[in-house]
Amino acid sequence: VQLVESGGGLVQAGDSLRLSCATSGRTFNRYAMGWFRQAPGKEREFVAAIHWSSGSTYYVGSVKGRFTISRDNAKNTVYLQMNSLKPEDTAVYYCAATSSWGSAITNKGNYNYWGQGTQVTVSS
Repeated sequence: VQLVESGGGLVQAGDSLRLSCATSGRTFNRYAMGWFRQAPGKEREFVAAIHWSSGSTYYVGSVKGRFTISRDNAKNTVYLQMNSLKPEDTAVYYCAATSSWGSAITNKGNYNYWGQGTQVTVSS
């Protein structure tokens, strides 16, 4: 099972980035896919999640209205469109897969599979 993130980079405040998470090795259509981020010296925190089959989504409050999570079933890929980026969005972003849904999706301990992460740096 592999989750491979891409799309990170260095941008200025107010810019946009789209992260991708390509999945392989198993079918995730009964899973939820999540994006987490970890800034230096901080805990890894939940950002957004999408249920692969239903398309239902959930976001942490700080990104609601700016970030959009989506998936492409044909490409087995999940995306995180990030608009109006702020310096506080700077972090390593990870995608992950979980068989849970509901309130459990915000807990990183419920995720079974993780990618290696991609760095996002937002300058002011």
